[in-house]
Amino acid sequence: MRRSLSIGLLVMTLASCRDYHLSSRVTDQDGLVPADQYARYGREQAEEIAIAREFAHAAQGSSPDELRKQSDAAMAYARSLPDVTGIKADPLGLLLTVQFKSGWRTMVTPLDDGKRGAATAGLPVNAGGKATK
Repeated sequence: MRRSLSIGLLVMTLASCRDYHLSSRVTDQDGLVPADQYARYGREQAEEIAIAREFAHAAQGSSPDELRKQSDAAMAYARSLPDVTGIKADPLGLLLTVQFKSGWRTMVTPLDDGKRGAATAGLPVNAGGKATK
């Protein structure tokens, strides 16, 4: 009886441990406004979607160094946009904090919908010119 109780507790303990691969939980778009519709809300929203798409496009893996490279590529793209005044990254959290000229500050996670940032409707003509990736 004790042995089966111990084994049962061990199985329950192991089953309750969650993994630390949080990317699917952070980047899941279910239940949100579709990206193309959100981009039509305004110029800054279009730039936000473009940054999110480039953030997803730069994905190379899940090691801390690869996540840092991914966020660096997204930050380089964001800096090429005319309305972005500041950007900070949390590479391990798959999160960028972007500030625009209007003072609006938003958080951006990767958006992997198969499109690149330049394909976002509503971007300014000169947007993304200096992007390297």
